[in-house]
Amino acid sequence: MRALVCESWRDFDALELKDIPPPPLRPGGVRIKVAAAGVSFATGLVVAGKYQRKPPLPFTPGTEVVGTVLETAPDVADPLPPGTRVFAVLDWGGMAEEAVADAIHVVAIPDDLPLAPAVALPISYPTAAAALLWRARLAPGQWVLVQGAAAGVGLAGVEVARALGLRVIARCGAAKRGVPLSRGADLVLDSAGPFKEAVLAATGGAGVGAVLDTLGGPVFDESLRCLGDGGTLVTIGFAAGGIPQLPLNLLLLKNIGVAGLNWGAYVGWSPGDNRQLHAPRARAIWAQLVSWWAAGALRPEVHASFPLDEFRAAMAEVTSRRAAGRVVLLPGGA
Repeated sequence: MRALVCESWRDFDALELKDIPPPPLRPGGVRIKVAAAGVSFATGLVVAGKYQRKPPLPFTPGTEVVGTVLETAPDVADPLPPGTRVFAVLDWGGMAEEAVADAIHVVAIPDDLPLAPAVALPISYPTAAAALLWRARLAPGQWVLVQGAAAGVGLAGVEVARALGLRVIARCGAAKRGVPLSRGADLVLDSAGPFKEAVLAATGGAGVGAVLDTLGGPVFDESLRCLGDGGTLVTIGFAAGGIPQLPLNLLLLKNIGVAGLNWGAYVGWSPGDNRQLHAPRARAIWAQLVSWWAAGALRPEVHASFPLDEFRAAMAEVTSRRAAGRVVLLPGGA
């Protein structure tokens, strides 16, 4: 089969496209014919050896795929029939014509929903949903500030927040202002300038109940100051390039909190590998997301798709920050 291969830690553009044997079907596994694999900033970190979790070399990158079931290991209870349309989260191996995922991380896609956009459901949407449901725990009608609101997790955060009945202040580049607005954001602020005063004005001076922060860097400190009494900042990533320092005095003075949300911990990417322990909780959130999508409350979209041999162009589309929606590789061709 054709696959991208990382033989040493390197830039994503230095990966090689090779013919390699299909991965073996392991116990508890499902073999998937890959229709589309997601491309993200994290993919570049993984192949450069800069991610917190390093696959054994050589390996094929790619942690989120959609496709159809080819076969299932004999020990899997209630296997999905061959041909079932699915999305799946992987440890690695997605940027290939075939991939093997754990059955607990493979979810059927209803026939009346499109296949390729579901590539956002293994990671981006559950990250946002878990941040709001498990960490922020807001009541309908409360305000949430979403940073990076036109990118993958941020845009998912806008949609999930609206599905939960929350009021949304989105922050993104001016050129993408219409993207979170189209997903139901109540107010969109330009990421080029300060935002605290605008947030306080929109909330009648009360501040927001939660912030979803995908950026980190200098945005973090001002985001803390947007929280209302008892609010929570959920840190999801550091796309702005810096890991901020926490001013503990501000937490004390404002009765606010900071929480982290690492979706990888729930799918086996952290030390100890607790994927089996967390599987019921992960599958419940995936089921909720599919239900919302089927009801029209979510709108996952593919911004751009590329054949496997145009992987460099796909990553360039991500790193340029032009994408509004997901960028995918198509191992089987267009």
